[in-house]
Amino acid sequence: MAQKLKISLVIPAYNESKYIRACLEHVLKNSHGLLSEIIVVDNASTDNTAQIAAQFSEVKVVREEKKGLPFARQRGWLMATGDVLAYIDADTHMPTGWCSTITREFSKDKTLACLSGPYSYYDLPSWQQLLIRGYWLILARPMYFFTKYMAVGGNFAISRYALEKMQGFDTSIDFYGEDTDIARRASRFGHVKFKFDFIMPTSGRRLSGQGVLKTMILYIFNFFTEVLFKRPVTKKYIDIR
Repeated sequence: MAQKLKISLVIPAYNESKYIRACLEHVLKNSHGLLSEIIVVDNASTDNTAQIAAQFSEVKVVREEKKGLPFARQRGWLMATGDVLAYIDADTHMPTGWCSTITREFSKDKTLACLSGPYSYYDLPSWQQLLIRGYWLILARPMYFFTKYMAVGGNFAISRYALEKMQGFDTSIDFYGEDTDIARRASRFGHVKFKFDFIMPTSGRRLSGQGVLKTMILYIFNFFTEVLFKRPVTKKYIDIR
């Protein structure tokens, strides 16, 4: 009998008291026993994010004092024990079947280094959701076709082998482009698969807070600078909570 794939779920969280409870409720409801552990990385929060997460007995809460998403990702990797590390954001609503897709894809493809997919948005108006679906169809598909790698930071799973070869996450990156950096570096150690039906519902608060078009332009711009120059160029970002 094949050994069961151990999946560690890591959820970076900075001042996410408004969202973390619903996120964890969806995880516990829809993971169907396929997760070996659930780790919430309290990334220097000043609210009660950690206290809310600690109310769930199935969840391990760890603290990372260095604020920044890559630092939180790195802490999760260092604390996790799984063969595969899955990362979601604290404002996501994990759908049923998400974990089983990870299990199936990594079990059938031993060269798979990273699996990712797009977002859907549960709190945006329909016209904005339509615009974003157009982005995934018209722009993201060709980008993935030519690069052969792509990842979305709140919806990906990566093998421990690839992470070890990569020596973890690049903590010198502030925010924009860090998911593309993950995918690009992981592609050196295996196949990076972007499944367009591997969808994670998330909040559209950043899109609402700084504008849909501006946000899309920033992500596209930093995707290409990461691909071409192996470095994103946008340094400043706004914490939208």
